[in-house]
Amino acid sequence: MDFVGLVSAAGGVGWVLLFFVVALSVIVAIHEYGHYIVGRWCGIHAEVFSLGFGPVLYSRVDKHGTKWQVAALPFGGYVKFLGDADAASGKDGEAMGTLSEAELKRTMHGAALWRRSATVAAGPVFNFILSTFVFAGIFIFSGTIEDDAVIGELKPHPGAEELFEPGDRLLRVDGEAIPDLAAFYEVARAAEPAETVSYVVERDGTETRFDSVYPFPPVLDQLQPQSAAMDAGLAVGDVITAVDGVSVWSLSQVQELVQEGAGKTMALDVWRAGEVLQVELTPRQRDLPTEDGFETRWLIGFSGGAFFEPPRVTLGLWEALTGGAQQTYFVASSSLSGLWHMITGAISSCNIQGPIGIAQTSGDMASQGVQEFVWFIAVLSTAVGLLNLFPIPVLDGGHLVFHAYEAVAGKPPSDRALNVMMTTGLALLLSLMVFALSNDLFCP
Repeated sequence: MDFVGLVSAAGGVGWVLLFFVVALSVIVAIHEYGHYIVGRWCGIHAEVFSLGFGPVLYSRVDKHGTKWQVAALPFGGYVKFLGDADAASGKDGEAMGTLSEAELKRTMHGAALWRRSATVAAGPVFNFILSTFVFAGIFIFSGTIEDDAVIGELKPHPGAEELFEPGDRLLRVDGEAIPDLAAFYEVARAAEPAETVSYVVERDGTETRFDSVYPFPPVLDQLQPQSAAMDAGLAVGDVITAVDGVSVWSLSQVQELVQEGAGKTMALDVWRAGEVLQVELTPRQRDLPTEDGFETRWLIGFSGGAFFEPPRVTLGLWEALTGGAQQTYFVASSSLSGLWHMITGAISSCNIQGPIGIAQTSGDMASQGVQEFVWFIAVLSTAVGLLNLFPIPVLDGGHLVFHAYEAVAGKPPSDRALNVMMTTGLALLLSLMVFALSNDLFCP
């Protein structure tokens, strides 16, 4: 059984939790390793590197004197440096008072300011690096599309599979010339929805004309996590043939009918591997990013495209890394834009997910395949790196603010002020977690 089959067959809360723990553990391990390795390069001694919290299940001490451990609660991790009172890097004043001058320089409170700042910033930076490399790896594995209007692989659809063959070169669609793939997309989007469209293809040096499927049929290419489509049991490769008894041939027809329904329950006829299924689902409102901000729309929760996949060629390493960096930037900038729009009330605050929502998303992505799950890890890694840069005491961003104050004032905040701000930051962070959890439980 393949990966998707295993997840689908197993199902249940246990598997959702497992994939959530796997995703979170990878991200936390990279984040904390960033703190650890840069701290070590800067001469700051790490006493403990812990993956998880609570009772220790396994531990060992390396040649540098760092205790590496795996704890029972796999929902986070930390690096405790010399002179730290706790996992949040609070200052242990009593322990600091017993250290020599040389030992103080090996602590997170006595080392040079730039060394401490580099060590703190390394966690989020390593998250962004992880995202960039994961995205790049997926781009290399998937390849890039050539600009030739050639059919590489047909998607499941009875109308297309009967007439088209891989390797066919599209010459005309609906009478319009198709010099390249970009022209195909332009012509296809302009074509009026119809049961069939005329095509002229070149096959083995011979031109062949026939009528076949609309260029953008309602074929499910990918399911959105926590969507109506996912909950209704729809699967990648399904073809929607009717909505509430109305025959549909194009992706745009489905989108229009969903918008017109404004959230009412809809009955779908779905073609799947030769069988026609009847499925009922209720579209959900979602806030989608646009060039001008966000747009609220009713969605079933799937994406589609052309009736075929074009051939792909291997992407170069530099191109893949550049694309990975751009994708990481896009995820981070979209997240910040979404947060701002929630603060201003432009979109619903239900867009903030808590642990339950993230766990459900990880399970949904894993159910669609390894690549989708790995992609989710990269997205979540960017989000974790970004969150840790927020200027909240307890988080890395809060420590960097303290360092900035120290650079300007020439001395760090007093221990009393630090304790008050750390307590306030912890309360704020816990409040945010409770709010996100309430979204998981009560938001539609």
